[in-house]
Amino acid sequence: MALEPTDTQLTALLIRIAPRDADASHALRELYDLTAKRLYGVALRVLGNREWAEDALQDAYLNIWRIAGDYRSVLSPPMAWMGVIVRSRALDFLRRRNSERVDTALELDDFMSDTLSSNATDPIDAAQASQQATALHQCLSRLENKQREVVSLAYMRDLSHNELAAQLKLPLGTVKTWIRRGLEQLRQCMARVV
Repeated sequence: MALEPTDTQLTALLIRIAPRDADASHALRELYDLTAKRLYGVALRVLGNREWAEDALQDAYLNIWRIAGDYRSVLSPPMAWMGVIVRSRALDFLRRRNSERVDTALELDDFMSDTLSSNATDPIDAAQASQQATALHQCLSRLENKQREVVSLAYMRDLSHNELAAQLKLPLGTVKTWIRRGLEQLRQCMARVV
């Protein structure tokens, strides 16, 4: 079983990628080998389609190649930073495909779009995305366990209110209330943090 790459390893690879010279392409390949499996999982959760997830992941690594010099380890861990980029690319891919989203996913996508930059192509956007990802993680951890579970399942698995209620064996009204209150608490927390 392969060991998970350390933040130090990943940060060093991002530093090597930043100049986009001959060594950078080797560093990008190493970064891809160490992280692609986990980041593919992020794209697949957002898109729910293997081919689309592969396309979004490829687009994300091209973006990482372009903005690796913008990464700042003091703002977020490298996997979190790259995860935001992958998720952003996956959402861009969905928008291009004009996919229909269920009501819960629309609420969450609107919230996430307001919170995280969808096109982190310049240094300021990349730094803000890293700060916002860290802030979002902190704010999620402040939710009650049940609210965090419902919001996370709705977001990560793109489940409707009815699907969540069935999966969690809870009344539909309870699920809707927890999602609504959880999103409101996240908005308030993010407004204070960011």
